[in-house]
Amino acid sequence: MNGPVDEVASRTAGGADITITLLGKPGCHLCDDARTVIERVAADLGVAWTERDITRSEDDTREYWEQIPVTLINGVQHDFWRVDEARLRAALAELQKSH
Repeated sequence: MNGPVDEVASRTAGGADITITLLGKPGCHLCDDARTVIERVAADLGVAWTERDITRSEDDTREYWEQIPVTLINGVQHDFWRVDEARLRAALAELQKSH
């Protein structure tokens, strides 16, 4: 999925109470890399994910411009600039244990 994406969701029953959010902008190659990792991890673990284009919100642009891509888990910032797949999987596994 390239270009401006406001919300793209992939939901499965296994992790419906956990959501990964990717904050990025069009033309961001690091965002493309992050999307690939997040799509794979979300599919493997059965969790939901969404993507938000920060250029569609002045608040998001101001807050995240120098950090994108930013990864949130259930609305809490997890990572920025690059997505570490092992770290993301570990954080999600911990959340899945507690749900």
